[in-house]
Amino acid sequence: MASLQDQFLKAGLIDTKKVKQVHQEKHKQSKEARRTGAQSVDEARLAALEAQRRNADRARELNAQRDAAATQKAIQAQIAQMVRMNRQSKGSGDIAYNFTHGNKIQRLYVSAAVKAHLTAGHLVIVCHEGGTELVPRIVADKIAERDATLVVRVNKPVAETAADDPYAAFQIPDDLMW
Repeated sequence: MASLQDQFLKAGLIDTKKVKQVHQEKHKQSKEARRTGAQSVDEARLAALEAQRRNADRARELNAQRDAAATQKAIQAQIAQMVRMNRQSKGSGDIAYNFTHGNKIQRLYVSAAVKAHLTAGHLVIVCHEGGTELVPRIVADKIAERDATLVVRVNKPVAETAADDPYAAFQIPDDLMW
């Protein structure tokens, strides 16, 4: 197969004088490059490497976003499972228990035993899937580690408040409701 240069010669598009001149120029350039040690810059190669680096950075960023979304989804699944496995009954629902959620006061109807557990700090109110559930304090602490915004109400156990409470000597009336 003949070179492109030979094909142009046969077609008459260039003459032998022009071919010799191009060979001499190429030879001079390569000799000059060897003498000075200068590397010829291949701009197309540099552009391709830059594009490859940008694509790798973008792929790394997308992978990080995908991993963060998967981690968040796994945390939500863990919280849902903890609530489902450890939810406590609210009882017969004859006593109103008031609590604050955000900046609103909400009411939850529970039995007397459940209210005693809530005020003692053994049970905690957790907001889950648009409703409120009661879970043990240990489970609520684990949920708070994953997402603290879901834990609505945590009362301190009686032993913690009695140790440093200046009003511990004063009794609260049994019929006091707020």
